[in-house]
Formats: sequence, C-alpha cells, structure tokens
Amino acid sequence: MDKVTELNVAALRKNYTKGGIVDSNLPDSPIAFFKTWLDEAVKSEVMEPNAMSLATADKDGTPNVRMVLLKGIEGETIHFYTNYESEKGKELADNPQASVAFWWPELERQVRISGSVEKISKKESTDYFHSRPRESQIGAWSSNQSREVMNRVDLQNRYEKIKKKFEGADIPKPEFWGGYQINIKKIEFWQGRPGRLHDRIKYVKNSEEWTKSRLQP
Repeated sequence: MDKVTELNVAALRKNYTKGGIVDSNLPDSPIAFFKTWLDEAVKSEVMEPNAMSLATADKDGTPNVRMVLLKGIEGETIHFYTNYESEKGKELADNPQASVAFWWPELERQVRISGSVEKISKKESTDYFHSRPRESQIGAWSSNQSREVMNRVDLQNRYEKIKKKFEGADIPKPEFWGGYQINIKKIEFWQGRPGRLHDRIKYVKNSEEWTKSRLQP
C-alpha cells in the first residue's frame, strides 16, 4: 500500500502583497468605505462577494457560526433573511447580538462587523420575498430549517407538494420567514500586507459619533 502523505497544515502560508490602507485616506464614517470595498469585491468577480459568516450565541453564550448572504445596506445597518424558527433565529431571539465576517481572498481583504440585531419590517421582508425566484419562495415554505428530516426524498416530496399547492398563484411570504438587521456598532477593515504586518482599522460607534483606530496585527 502506498504511504499516504499527510497535509502539513502548519506549513501553509501566503505572503500578502496586493494593497494597503493609508490612514490619511480613511473617512470619518466607515459605511462608505465598506460599500467601496464591497463594490471592488463585486468588480473583482469574487465568488459570492456578499457571503458572510454569521456568528450568534444561545442564551448560555455558546457560539454558533454559519454562512449567510448580505441582502441590504441601509443607513448604518446590514440585512439578511432566514427562517425565524431556525437555529440562528432561536439564538437571536434569546441573545439579539451578532457578528459577521466577509473574506475576499482575491483582494486579500477581510471585514468584521458586530452589533445588536432586530427584525426588519414585515413589509420589507414581504417585498424581498416576492423578489426572489419562485423556486426559492417554494423552498422557504418547504424547509423546516435546522430540524431533522427523514431523508432527501422526504424533503423533495414536501417541495413538490408546496409547488403544487401554489400552482398558478402568487406565493405568500411565510409568517416564519423574514429579515433581520444588524445595527452596526463596530466594524474592522483588514488588508493583508507583507511579513504579516497587516493593516487593521477599527471603527466603533459611541453615541452618534464614530471613533477609529489602527490595531496591531
């Protein structure tokens, strides 16, 4: 039998060389800066540039993380949508605080955001729901998100049942599905630099003002 060579994870490394953050170019508010970086990620054809890891915690403080999609930026809030009865929904009901992280490897950039969380309006959730592809609307009705299912066939059968139920009709938004907004209280911009001397710029909201600082990597 051939000897299997184990991957030496500790030896994996990359030298970051694509950019830097100049202090004199930093705006007083981080929101426009975040939008600029997101726009550059889109233009750089990053795969799923709006994908973000969402970290929540239950009432005991046990953390949990998963990938979701950013679906809106309004004022100093960011929006995402999910099943309110999912694991993340239950955790947010018990502990309405969250953090997200964006990773754009093509640009050697990372953004971290944290803040309090609340549901957005039913109207905004309904408007977004009806903007989704019909297949996604059916999927929202079909999945009891985060709960066990017997097998893939059972899940597909429920999808087909919902599809038939709403055939030829508009699909209403489920009461158990909708959007959340994260009220941004802290945001950090990370830019890879050579020699691991990365740029880290942190903005923190104090009352109505933002304060910014440079952190050591």
